[in-house]
Amino acid sequence: MSEPRGTEGTTQPLPVVMEKAEQPSPPVAKPPPAADGGRDGRFWSARRVPAGVVAALLLLGAGVFLYDIAAVRAHRPAMGWRRALARQLAERQLDDTWVLVGAGVALALGLWLLVLAATPGLRDLLPMRRPHPDVRAGLERAAAALVLRDRAMEISGVRSVRVRMGRRKAAVRAVAHFRDLDDVRADLDTALTTAVQGLGLARQPALSVHVSRPGRKG
Repeated sequence: MSEPRGTEGTTQPLPVVMEKAEQPSPPVAKPPPAADGGRDGRFWSARRVPAGVVAALLLLGAGVFLYDIAAVRAHRPAMGWRRALARQLAERQLDDTWVLVGAGVALALGLWLLVLAATPGLRDLLPMRRPHPDVRAGLERAAAALVLRDRAMEISGVRSVRVRMGRRKAAVRAVAHFRDLDDVRADLDTALTTAVQGLGLARQPALSVHVSRPGRKG
């Protein structure tokens, strides 16, 4: 038997096309906000050598004094150096030369320790910007000076370059053997300004550029 066919005017069902729903695009990761330059402090030195020396001297002095005091308590004579020191302190006046010298040495050592405790140290390490609060980096001044020197040597007309990188200022002295000095200085200013910004330092040092001709031989 043949299947009945639809006559004219009969509504035929339309094919349904299933379309895949569009997937939402993944969120684009936003770059971390740039750190506020100039607010990152310097790196603090551990001061291991001065702290170790002071701790060793204090430990040695305290041990000697405790041993001598224990010997005196045990009805033994005190050490000769302590008897001599007590006699000298009792006989010498405050304006004596050796007393003043000893006080000056003690004062200098105390001031030195206070300076070490109040200053961060690590002057050769420049703090960099912190794109993330948990990440901190530093750049050595010698490496920063080398980057600026290499960038300056790429300028046409520059023969030699010396860079002195400080914490607040970068002094560049270049020698140009051809081209006009003003043109070379302008190119150096542009290239080195971009290079300093590319170092990523928390506090960008001021740039000082000096260009001169090579000296005469003989």
